[in-house]
Amino acid sequence: MSGRQPEARSIGEFLVSARDADEYQAMFDLTDGDLTGRVLDCPGGGASFTATACARGVDAVAVDRVYGARPAALIAQLDAELARGAAWTRATAERYAWGFYGDPAAHARRRRESAGVFAADLLAHPERYVPASLPHLPFPDGSFDLVLSSHLLFTYADRLDHDWHRAALQEMVRVSRGRVRVFPLVDQAGGRLTGLVEHLVSEVSAAGIAAVLRPVPFEFQQGAREMLELDVSQRC
Repeated sequence: MSGRQPEARSIGEFLVSARDADEYQAMFDLTDGDLTGRVLDCPGGGASFTATACARGVDAVAVDRVYGARPAALIAQLDAELARGAAWTRATAERYAWGFYGDPAAHARRRRESAGVFAADLLAHPERYVPASLPHLPFPDGSFDLVLSSHLLFTYADRLDHDWHRAALQEMVRVSRGRVRVFPLVDQAGGRLTGLVEHLVSEVSAAGIAAVLRPVPFEFQQGAREMLELDVSQRC
């Protein structure tokens, strides 16, 4: 069996998932203090983070290329991809660390619940979901206090090259006035990308941005327990 997850289809080039706010909190080691300003989820996919954050009084926005589709089509696509993703994790359960979720059934249930929250919020508040994609974001410089990016950079390193990663990081830095956090730092198969990560950290640091690798209280892909954090507020 291949180490690569099933390919995305129809609406987006990459898989559209539906992680929830608790997953985001763990993946990005978020505190209440991190969520006091304006927050961008990039790419947001079918995650319920933006909906949940806004319900808690956070000024949150999500951006993703798939938001350009009709809501009904996107919701149907998300449903299909969640089914494929659940089948994949069941079939390859030994590749994952299950401490956060418990087991594949609980993992699938959380994703379905999160997708329901996302779908309801997308229909009620479409202005929170902006159709665009890295490395080109339709926001002015310094628009956000915190930019979060999960499961795009590094995850698809087999299709997104070094130059794309550098441009994506530069764009997230451009729209941030505070911090940028990226998780995970491995590819889809869980492979470590030490060379790519080190080169990008070196380039970002050379541009005057403090870049550090920070441990997080989350692991699903085995060994993926770090995020990349860029501190734009301390730009030299």
